[in-house]
Amino acid sequence: MASSSTVCRLHMRGRGRLTTCLQRVDTFIGRSFGTNVVADQSETPRKDEAEEKDGRKSFYAVQAERQEQAERSVLFSCPSRTSERKILKYLSRHGEIKKHFSYESYGMYAVAEFENRESVDSILEGAAIPTASHESTVPFKSRLLSVRNLGPADSSNQQSSKHDQSQTTIPINELMKRLSREGSIAQQITSLTEAYQLTDENIRLRFLVCSLLRDIAAAYFPECTIKPFGSSVNGFGKLGCDLDMFLDLDSISGRNIKTPKSGLLLEYQMKRTNSERAVTQSILSVIGTCVDQFGPGCVGVQKILNARCPLVRFAHQPSGFQCDLTANNRVAMKSSELLYIYGQLDPRVRCLVFTVRCWARAHGITSSIPGAWISNFSLTVMVLFFLQRRNPPIIPTLDHLRDLAGPADKCVIEGNDCTFVSDFSKIQLQSNTETLEQLLCEFFEFYATFTFTKSSINIRKGKEQNKPEVAPLHIQNPFETSLNVSKNVNVTQLERFVALCQESSWLLQQTETLTPTGGPTPWGLTTLLLPSQIAGIKSRKKRGREAASERIKGLLESLKNKNQQKS
Repeated sequence: MASSSTVCRLHMRGRGRLTTCLQRVDTFIGRSFGTNVVADQSETPRKDEAEEKDGRKSFYAVQAERQEQAERSVLFSCPSRTSERKILKYLSRHGEIKKHFSYESYGMYAVAEFENRESVDSILEGAAIPTASHESTVPFKSRLLSVRNLGPADSSNQQSSKHDQSQTTIPINELMKRLSREGSIAQQITSLTEAYQLTDENIRLRFLVCSLLRDIAAAYFPECTIKPFGSSVNGFGKLGCDLDMFLDLDSISGRNIKTPKSGLLLEYQMKRTNSERAVTQSILSVIGTCVDQFGPGCVGVQKILNARCPLVRFAHQPSGFQCDLTANNRVAMKSSELLYIYGQLDPRVRCLVFTVRCWARAHGITSSIPGAWISNFSLTVMVLFFLQRRNPPIIPTLDHLRDLAGPADKCVIEGNDCTFVSDFSKIQLQSNTETLEQLLCEFFEFYATFTFTKSSINIRKGKEQNKPEVAPLHIQNPFETSLNVSKNVNVTQLERFVALCQESSWLLQQTETLTPTGGPTPWGLTTLLLPSQIAGIKSRKKRGREAASERIKGLLESLKNKNQQKS
């Protein structure tokens, strides 16, 4: 662990800013996950008095609100030189528009959310089927429309609209410049989270894509829903992340009909197969074909049906999302809800996760390409475990959340206990006043000295467990407890992670690192993102005799030289 004097220094530096920092964090969390239209909040019925007490809605209340918004929304492809005012005036003929925004993805697009569903029906009734002289069209109607300007191009819309929304994160170099101008490491962490987290508009667009896909699947399963899960809804999604969805058929009517003791009973005649997996593969195969043949804007469709979890993968060009569609993936949805709850319990949770994941990506610890790297989910669980191990703990264990659960929270999926409390008012947190700066430093110190050779990470128990299998990194799946979510990670990648934790912990204890520069010169968190730091790690075996501290000292000397040149 870091020396007591170092911890004390960090604690005293940050204590005075803790309240201000957490207030700022609470503000942008509310902006991202709440609805920024007052009318929406008044329109949504209260799900539970307890859930509204402190402004935090339950996971499923948020999902229901987002899905309802998506049902009242339409996605438009817009001519680049047609004024926004003209388009909005045209659309307003069909009803009041509650929310609208535009963005760029293979052209300009706009989303319009109407006051009621009747306005959407009115628009669809008035829309024309396109004609083409040399091509034939597939006459599938959806809420993805094109706006054609039949008159002369407008000259009044030469600049970007104030409603244009970026759907991707800023480049790492631009992010580092922004962070270098902040006045404290805690502010840097907050600023990074603000820059990377999903915006309200991006979340709305994700639910709208699910709703558009549901319109396709409804031809075969009228009562189905398609729901986003994972990063899109758990509170830890980064701009540009994939859109994971699952086709939910469990909620269709007729499943829980009580059988009378006598008399007659009507049942649907249905096809039968030898396994649930075969049913899933058959359904996804048909839906995948429909998406490929009929779904406007859906390209590169792949049916990956023999994977452990069968899926359909495709790109949705109008939104720019890479999409994965599975079926009845209920355990994944419970994992999404659990992460959402942890992220809402304390604002420091999300900030630390975003920071650690950005740091890991900057150094190639994680990757978008499948392989032996540590996954984002594994990193998130590692952060949660670390926060459970603080004294006092910042977040409770999963077992404690299970003990707080009521009868309505009871959930067993395929023999796996997925029960935990969903009512925030029942969760009482202990008083931990550690700052984000302290927590970041202690995170690196914690895993720089963690006994990976014999210990397993377990957020259900909140303490180290003996590894049940021979694997470099063992992180127990929170619900399917026999599974290791980091089974893919090899020794080399784990050693790189540990070495980088050691160097980052050391850097955060140096005066040169902790001194704000007030300009573009890297300091604080930005020094941890510099790619030059991992040069020694890559050739670690060849340069084994060179102490890690010597490599870091060389980096700090270069930083001091830059500061002197600036002054």
